[in-house]
Parts: sequence; structure tokens; C-alpha cells
Amino acid sequence: MGKYSWSKLMFLTMLIMVLALAACGGGSSEETSEEEGSGDTGSEESTEEGSEEGSDDSASGDVYNYEDFNQTVSNDGEASGEGTLNVGLTSDTPFEGTLNFNLYQGNPDFEVISLFDEPLMSMDEDFQYTNDGAMTYEVNEDDNTVTFTMQEGVTWHDGEPVTIDDYVYSYEVIGHPEYPGIRGATDGFTLIEGYDEYKSGDAEEISGIEVEDEYTATFTYKELAPSLTAGGFWAYAMPEHHYEGVEIADMAEAPQTRENPLGMGPYKVDSITPGEAVVMSKYEDYWRGEPNLDGIELTVVSPSSIANALETGEVDVAINFPTDQYPDVEGMEGVEWLANIEGAYTYIGFKLGEWNEDEGRVDYKPEEMKMGDKELRRAMWHAMDNDAVGERFYNGLRWKATSLITPYHANWHDDSLEVPEYDPEQANQILDEAGYEDTDGDGFRETPDGEPLEINFASMSGGDTAEPLANYYIQSWKDIGLNVQLTNGRLIEFNTFYDMVENDDPEVDIYQGAWGVGSDVDPYGLYGPDVPFNYPRYATEESTQLMEEGNSPDAFDVEQRQEIYNEWQALMVEEMPVVPTLYRSYVVPVNERVANYSIELGYNEETLPYNWGVTETE
Repeated sequence: MGKYSWSKLMFLTMLIMVLALAACGGGSSEETSEEEGSGDTGSEESTEEGSEEGSDDSASGDVYNYEDFNQTVSNDGEASGEGTLNVGLTSDTPFEGTLNFNLYQGNPDFEVISLFDEPLMSMDEDFQYTNDGAMTYEVNEDDNTVTFTMQEGVTWHDGEPVTIDDYVYSYEVIGHPEYPGIRGATDGFTLIEGYDEYKSGDAEEISGIEVEDEYTATFTYKELAPSLTAGGFWAYAMPEHHYEGVEIADMAEAPQTRENPLGMGPYKVDSITPGEAVVMSKYEDYWRGEPNLDGIELTVVSPSSIANALETGEVDVAINFPTDQYPDVEGMEGVEWLANIEGAYTYIGFKLGEWNEDEGRVDYKPEEMKMGDKELRRAMWHAMDNDAVGERFYNGLRWKATSLITPYHANWHDDSLEVPEYDPEQANQILDEAGYEDTDGDGFRETPDGEPLEINFASMSGGDTAEPLANYYIQSWKDIGLNVQLTNGRLIEFNTFYDMVENDDPEVDIYQGAWGVGSDVDPYGLYGPDVPFNYPRYATEESTQLMEEGNSPDAFDVEQRQEIYNEWQALMVEEMPVVPTLYRSYVVPVNERVANYSIELGYNEETLPYNWGVTETE
């Protein structure tokens, strides 16, 4: 189980938020990013953290902790029921404009869609689906079925009812052989009986989906997995009538997607300035009740201008505010700062094999790879002072990472793990004992066989701190006698970096990356043996077995699943195919006139978007 075949587009999902954009969420409490409710397991991000040792890039000496911030605005005044909320989408590029949950690819589009459409199901703080949304579900473990029931009275913005057919239609579109998007490879799709046959074009329908009536459907699965209730079920409906006559292959570019998108949320789209702005007005027939605002206006604002837009009042809420700007503007009048943990971590990856395209699997062969020696990797971990990186250059809003299961998944993260601490002396000792010695007196160690050891380090360009951070790590490794150099002698732009890492370019021995994690804790989508996103090309029987056990029917027992993932986390510290470097938090500035706005995890009726409001209309 857990097979993935994602394309380059999925890699782009969060990396489209390039340069120094730190946050990948911060919208409604019902869902704060694509990954938290879509069933997508993870996505690569940009990596512009840190600076080189001794540089003066830090904005201030203050150190912050995201847990000290509010997650919900403190304005407890009664919303006026009128006014417009001005939302700034922080980005140095236009949003693409594929405005449908089933078709979009990048985070900016997700943020736009989330203001006029919404998932059918909500989640609790543990990322488990609840029955508080427009659709409920009931699991029957005896026959591997799940029954989905749509609430009556929910309508699209054109007044047409949302039915179970619209939910089934989303599966039929995503599973279609001509589907132009990036979804459909996760357990929530592939475990449905008949899905694979439909996807391959051998069947005209998905045999495991049976529509009972206008509002009820039963899905039959090959087996039930814990990941299904943690984002595995696809959470979005798609208006079938809206796309009548449109070929599935053309849907992403169709006017129904780009010019006249249709949703079921509290606000409907009135006009779009492509890539730049969207004007929305309240949908008075919204199923939860009449929204508190006359409308929402979203505008793309560059990272260099977003602070000024907040200060002048042009923007009430800034989505994807650059975290590294916070120390410079924390005292801004009329603005309240919210913060929460981000579902992401940065890491150093070691190339330990290659991708076998013919077999669709990782060829793990550490004995042939330059970085195949665990002791070499362990020494490099000891050489990095990630506590200092997080405090000095992110003022504590990013901090040292220890495990590949992050504190974002609080009930699964093992904070008792013992990991290599920053200790250059220990690093030197490890290398000495492993036989890495400077035999020719040039200041750099040779391999235990006496061969030159030159380690090529690939790191992406973009943002003010990308180069200083790369230089910091290189210097840290040089301090223990390792000759580490930038691949091609420079930072690499995204597309080239991606091609080199994905294609296992021999000029890449190690690389710096970041992963955005999904709502489900299952790490298979990043480290499974048949997953193209397994960029370190690490695959062992023990690791694979633990991941498969962690998402098996037996793992519905939470304690057992925790034990399995604790064992896997410890194995990753022992094996070190990647070294996690920083965990991340994000900040969201909100004008003090805004009420009921929140970035807390989990379902909270009071802070859903239809309850957002302003206590002053101007």
C-alpha cells in the first residue's frame, strides 16, 4: 500500500512560494493549507533560512517562541455585519489562476480558492476528519466501506444544490486518464475498489463507488487505512453542472475555472484581475448562515511592500507574511500578530542511491555512494549548530529540528529522541576513528582508502539568506576538515536544482531542501521505496516495513501506531538518510479592527470564515 507516482508539478506545490516567504497557511481554522485536508502527503519548499557565522543579518537580538502568540485575534467586539476585509496575499509572483480545489497546483491559488470555496469535511486539532462539515462519513470496518452523506440545503453560488454526485464527480475527474492535475495517487484514491482500472482507462466507472440516492454514496475500499480519516478522503466537491460540456483535459484552462469559478463558501467571486486581485461579495444563502462581511477583496502584494500595506491600512490580513521581517515590524500600531507552528521542516539530504525508472523503485546502494558511510553523515550532523541558526537569523521562530515527524503532529512527534548535538570535537573524533584523515597536508580529509574526498553540495538560489546559509553550512563542514563545495560553484535556480536532484545528477552528493508535510503523519510519501519524492534514494526493509505497519488496518489502534512511528523516527536518527535542520512557525499580522479571525488548528465554529468580521467598517 502507499504507492505514489507524483510528477514534477507536485514538487512545485509549495515551492511556488519562493524567496523568503515563510508561511504556507494561515487562513481559516477549518483548513490552513493544501496539505492539511487534501490527502497530499507532502511537498518541497524553498529553503532560505539562516546566514553565515558572524554575519549581521539578524534584525534584532530578541528571541521569540510561537507558543507565546495568540492564535485567534483578541478583538472580542461584535462584528458590524458590514464592511470589506482586505486580504494581502504576499507573493513576488502572480497567482496562477487555476481556481478549483481539484485542479490547482500552487499554494497562492489555494489561498484564493479558500476564500470562496470550502472543504466538505472539517478536521480536529489532531488532523482527524470530523462530522462538522456539509458532509458526514461513517466507517464500517467489517466490510471496508465508508458511507458519505451530504447535508441537504447546501448550494453552489449559482443556487444549484450541492449533491453527492458533485462529490463523486471530483473522484471521477481526478481519476480520469486525461486528468491534467497532480492528485489521485494517495491511499484515499488508490485504495478504492476499481479506481486503478478506471485510472488506466480499462473501466468507464469506479466500481467501488455506489451512489445510493441524491445525498448518499458508499465507497468500498480494498482495505481501510488510518490515513483515510486523516486527510485521505478527498474533501472537496466539484460542480458537475458547471463543467458540463468541458473535456476533462481542458478543465484547468477553462473559463469555468479561471474566469467564473464556482464555490460553496460564504463569499462568491464577482471579478478577477488575473494573477493580481479577486473581488468577492457575501453569499447570503450560505448554508451555515449569512456572512458577517459585505465582501472580501484579495490583492497580491510583494514581500517588500507588505509591511507598508499593513501600516497604511490597505491590508487587514497578510497571508504568507515573511517570517524574517517580523522583528523589524513587531511594534506596528493597529496590528495584532498571530503565530502557529508550520507543517514543514528543512533538511540536508544525502544521496544514497538512484531512482530506477524501469522498475519504479529506489536502488539503495550506499556502498557505491560517496555519502554512504553513516559515520561521515553523523560527523556532518555534529558540525551544524542549528540552534544558533534558528535563534540568530529567525529570532527563534524557527528552531532546531530533531525528527522527521515534526511537532506539527504533536501526538506522533517523539521529543525524547537523542540526536547528535552540535559538537565539532566529537565530529572530528568520529572522522578520525572512521579513517578519514588529511594524508596530503592540504587541510582536507581523504577517504579511508586515501582517495580525495570532495563533496558537492546543491542549494537553491532565492532570498537574501539563501547564500549566507549555504556558506554557513559549508564553513561548518570545512571546520572539521571536509572539502564541501557548491555544486557548479554557485547556488542553483529552482528548475535546474529540481532536475539535478530528481535525476540523481552525479554532481549532487548532498543537497538542502524542505518538506511541507500533510495532515496525515504517514511518512511513506516521502521515504517509501517506490516514491519518486524519496530524493535521498534511501530504502531498507526495516524502514519500509515500519511505514507499512504504521498505515495498516492494525494501526487503527492509536497507541500501536505511535509505537511504530517512534521506532521509525529512531531508525531515521540511526540511519540518517537526511538530517532535519529546522522546524518552522509562521506569523500572521491582522488589523485590530478584525474580529473572529483565527489560525488555530482544528474546528471552531466561531472563527470560521463566515463569522469573520470587522468592528469598524473603515
